[in-house]
Amino acid sequence: MRHLVGLALSCVLLAAASAQAQQNEFPLAAPAGVDSNARNVAPPGAANQGAYDMSTWKYGQAFNPPPGAKIWNPVKLKMMQGGKVTGGTVRGVADPSTYCAMANAGYDFIWTEMQHAPSTWDNVVKAWQTCPHAKAVPGVRIAYTDEREIQRATDGGALVLVVPTVDTVAEAIQARDWAFFPPLGKRSLGGGAAFDPTMWGNVPGGYRNTINDNLVLILMIETLEGLKNADEIAKVPGVAGIFAASSDLGNFSGYRQGDPDYERAINIVHDAAIKAGVKLCGPLAWRNRPDFSCFQAGNEMAQIARGARSELGDLHNTQAKPEVGPYAAR
Repeated sequence: MRHLVGLALSCVLLAAASAQAQQNEFPLAAPAGVDSNARNVAPPGAANQGAYDMSTWKYGQAFNPPPGAKIWNPVKLKMMQGGKVTGGTVRGVADPSTYCAMANAGYDFIWTEMQHAPSTWDNVVKAWQTCPHAKAVPGVRIAYTDEREIQRATDGGALVLVVPTVDTVAEAIQARDWAFFPPLGKRSLGGGAAFDPTMWGNVPGGYRNTINDNLVLILMIETLEGLKNADEIAKVPGVAGIFAASSDLGNFSGYRQGDPDYERAINIVHDAAIKAGVKLCGPLAWRNRPDFSCFQAGNEMAQIARGARSELGDLHNTQAKPEVGPYAAR
């Protein structure tokens, strides 16, 4: 019997010692098995005293950029300086060498196409990681406004995020929320290629603390509903620019470029950007249109064709035409 009592006492002492060790390791942790009343009482020294209230919560400084932090995204810097930025479109990223050739061709960023191309996020991120510090920074037009889609882009390392078919202020806020970390947004801290030292993990001030100031968010106005709400969409904090979608504004309005109704639609987007103080974006063909300063250029197939035409000059398309066979004149 005495052996059993001694064993029980030893177990109690060991449990107490273990609990004390845990408390020493985590001095502000709730004691084991005890309701700490944390919802109503804050620990000593906490900035947020009194009952917990998310509406009055004082956000901490743990993730603030360091004092005097400088912009390290060249696209954001150029936009802040008043320059014009251009994204070269890449539709196929299965071969990273194609992406990297475009990324070193002279553009400011690469418009990796995910809305109208069959690329997968695995292939996109592999391409971005192949030449992360090419002349053009990685950017992407995602397929839709969605937490999963946006955070795959940002966790993968996108520095320019283009969101299509934004029709309402609620959609604009949702896009902003998933793109930016708190306190501006609601992006989850989940790691990814963006945090890797070979990408942005070693940027001055740290990726988590500085990306909110470096990410470029562009929202596309493409529909009649988007035109209706363009003024308020452009004013959502965090939006760097709005894009007048040249094709789809024609598609949804029923008019072509040059028609008065079409031009009115483009001017509505123009006016919204001017009033909100954000950048006005469109196709590269509009580089001389008043107030437009960020553009989408052609894709890699178009560039190959243009490059061959320029290189060949008067030898371009001068192939012989056999009288018979698959290459015979038709």
